[in-house]
Amino acid sequence: MAEMASLWIVRHGESTANVAATAAETSGAELIDLTHRDADVPLSATGEEQAQATGRWLAGLPDSQRPDVAVVSPYLRAVRTAELALDGTGIPTSVDERLRDRELGILDGLTAHGVTRRYPEEAQRRTRLGKFYYRPPGGESWTDVALRLRALLGDLRRDHDGGRVLLFGHDALVFLLRYLVEGLTEADLMALTREHVIANCSVTGWHADDSGRLVPDVFNDVTHLHRQGATPTREDEVHAEPV
Repeated sequence: MAEMASLWIVRHGESTANVAATAAETSGAELIDLTHRDADVPLSATGEEQAQATGRWLAGLPDSQRPDVAVVSPYLRAVRTAELALDGTGIPTSVDERLRDRELGILDGLTAHGVTRRYPEEAQRRTRLGKFYYRPPGGESWTDVALRLRALLGDLRRDHDGGRVLLFGHDALVFLLRYLVEGLTEADLMALTREHVIANCSVTGWHADDSGRLVPDVFNDVTHLHRQGATPTREDEVHAEPV
């Protein structure tokens, strides 16, 4: 099977929705104070700083490690992160809707407390089915997102055999790429989600070993932000996804 030489995914920089979600969860509110639809949420000032720092890191990579191509989620926070990080690199870039964030349906814009208060039956159903398979009405399960990522990986392997590919996306995609690339089980994946919060502008990556199989390099790494003098988002902050 064709395989890439390396694959990375960068989570978008801190967004205004990340900031609003943290404030809402901390205050015990039911609703997150959002003024944009999910696809149009912009970066915060900190997020722009993080994206620019990621660009300085990319610019400093040796030619043998620099990505050949970048593929970006269509959501504004990811598009803007890619624009700032790739500025001046000349790396060819395309947008693919399969990299969009998980859709939450009727739970969009609610905190965990808000879901329990407004949709207690959904909270119970989610507990019964588990995070991996639960699909909120009008939204997607983690398995739904895995299906579109599986198709994307197939296209990337076909179109960029031996190439170095950089993705810009969202936190759930980072976890699910590990699930797909590394052949994790549901239990493995759910353990990762309990143990880690994917940091804004963190880097997760894999390289092809001698047998041509992608193996892990780094996970949820923000070393480049520290080195470039940017402010990492606190890893214990909550995110806008309530389930």
